[in-house]
Amino acid sequence: MSVNSTPNAEPKPKLEIDPVSNPKPNKSNEPKSSYTWIYLALTVLTGLLVFNQFFDNSDAREIRMQEFDRIYKNGDIAYVETINQSKAIIYLKKDALAKPEYKKLNIPVSSFGKKEQAVFSLNIISNESLDEHVREFSKANAIPLIDIVPMPEGGFFSGLLIQLLPILILIAFYLFAMRKMGGSGGGAGGFPGGGIFSIGKSKATMIDKDAESDINFSSVAGLDEEKQEVMEIVDFLKHPEKYTALGGKIPKGALLIGPPGTGKTLLAKAMAGEAKVPFFSISGSDFVEMFVGVGASRVRDLFKQAREKAPCIIFIDEIDAVGRARGKGMMGGNDERENTLNQLLVEMDGFGGDTGIIMIAATNRPDVLDDALLRPGRFDRQIHIDRPDLKGREQIFHVHLKKIKTGSDISAIDLSKLTPGFVGADIANVCNEAALVAARKDKKEVNMKDFNEAIDRITTGLEKKNMIITPEEKKAIAYHEAGHALTSWYLEYAHPFVRVTIVPRSESLGHALYLPKEKYLTVKEELLDDICVSMGGRAAETIVFGQISTGALGDLDNVTRKAYSMVVNYGMSEKVGNLSFYKMALNSYEKPYSDVTAQLIDDEVRVISDTQFQRAVDLLKDKREQLDQLAALLLEKEVLQKSDLVQLLGKRQWDTEEIEETAALAESIQKEKPDEIVVPNNNGEIQDKPTVIE
Repeated sequence: MSVNSTPNAEPKPKLEIDPVSNPKPNKSNEPKSSYTWIYLALTVLTGLLVFNQFFDNSDAREIRMQEFDRIYKNGDIAYVETINQSKAIIYLKKDALAKPEYKKLNIPVSSFGKKEQAVFSLNIISNESLDEHVREFSKANAIPLIDIVPMPEGGFFSGLLIQLLPILILIAFYLFAMRKMGGSGGGAGGFPGGGIFSIGKSKATMIDKDAESDINFSSVAGLDEEKQEVMEIVDFLKHPEKYTALGGKIPKGALLIGPPGTGKTLLAKAMAGEAKVPFFSISGSDFVEMFVGVGASRVRDLFKQAREKAPCIIFIDEIDAVGRARGKGMMGGNDERENTLNQLLVEMDGFGGDTGIIMIAATNRPDVLDDALLRPGRFDRQIHIDRPDLKGREQIFHVHLKKIKTGSDISAIDLSKLTPGFVGADIANVCNEAALVAARKDKKEVNMKDFNEAIDRITTGLEKKNMIITPEEKKAIAYHEAGHALTSWYLEYAHPFVRVTIVPRSESLGHALYLPKEKYLTVKEELLDDICVSMGGRAAETIVFGQISTGALGDLDNVTRKAYSMVVNYGMSEKVGNLSFYKMALNSYEKPYSDVTAQLIDDEVRVISDTQFQRAVDLLKDKREQLDQLAALLLEKEVLQKSDLVQLLGKRQWDTEEIEETAALAESIQKEKPDEIVVPNNNGEIQDKPTVIE
């Protein structure tokens, strides 16, 4: 079965962006930080502390008070330093150091910045202070009084630093944190310029009205009706008198709704390029922060800036991040996100009311938005952007093909026929992938073969040419895919068949490719036939091998989703009745139905699955000979086109001429001369064309 692709993000326009609330200065002209001298001073003071502590007096010899009195009485002491009245460092005179009694002590040079050398340290354990002891001893022995200098522990510098260092560290940490959290242009903390005190400022960027843009309405293809809606809003801003003269009022806002990749954000960028008025752009998630009240504050600041620049446009991308229905969150009604939404509702249509400010928002989840946000007066228009039809895809291909050097065989209409259901982002991805494929093969231009390979890679995954598959597994895969192809061939409402292959790609070991009909309504019979085709692979395994494998994982997932949708969403079950729980289930964390109904739903889903599986088994048993022939042909050729099935099974009676032309186009591209790619095989030899290794 075909696999849907995930569209890539749209390319960003080259716009002159002016962050209103957070102007970023030119880094080359940015002055040196005012905090540098603080870090430098802190480093110097810490160095002094370490240096002073390193050259302290801790290696002086300790003596008792009696020895101190003897040295003092001999007149050898120059002066004494006391430390916190508990310790003293004794410095001798220079001439005293020459005495033999001191020479034999190997006196260490441990004093920093002193002319004398410290010899002894003294622990003061007496109740009287050293000052009183020295005065009394000097008077009693009639000797000169020595100087006693009180000093803090570790010296002047170390004592001062011990007191000031914690404060300096706290100040430095605070300045560093503020710079990182805010700084000039926002930092790791996500705060705008101005630091933590500007956390409530809006993070929106403004595209100036005089800025030149590469994206305008001519860059948007396939959205003719949608462009007309937004062009009218732009024209209202440019020529308001044209509408107000007739009594009309400027719209308050427009909500762009559509699946991912359909061009909602691109349309808003085109508005920015065409409006020639200030254009504020912000994401819904930018409003919400971990701090209480920040989201509401940012909403107020955004509208304050917009009023100063009016007339202007505010664009909120992915508004469902902040606009979800209130009262549904885990935090109840006191949720920070809900406070932000309340402020947004007030600003959009509050008591004062603004003129000249138009709100544009985009979302792919309109079902989860709050009803108050969707009412007229806030979003007056809801512009639905659907997947492009055949003509729309052709226009989109024309836009993207202009950037690629294409060959003469490239046709936008042919490419649009081969890509039903693709959105704009898918088409952009196909064009880019085709260019990469051609470049990988050293081509000078991109042709249809490259585009076909790109489409296959996006829809079905990367081809694994060298995967080792045993003959038994290969046979099971062939019958599985033949079961899909055969059931789709004989069921009226099945999608038109294009190709079946047993060459493995990505997570699948084989696939059958179909081109779905482009329509907007699906009848019950189509869903049942689709489920039956999905069951065709497992049904073939059951008939041929009498056992089932894990190869039907993707098929069973598709069956389960479709069966539940039929019963729960579309009311296609007689027992459950004409009921739909779709929106009720989205807006509630609990099942919107009773346990009895839940059991009934499960039973009905199982009935649908079992019935369609038996239907596929009966069909394949009736066509057993054709099933064997188709599987044998798959084992021989590995890839079968629609013409191969026509030759084997006859023409499919429900196919129209348009379907046959599209299938023929896809087949003609597949049968073009293959590119000469040289790859090693399992034995390390060179082969001209890569094949699946058995």
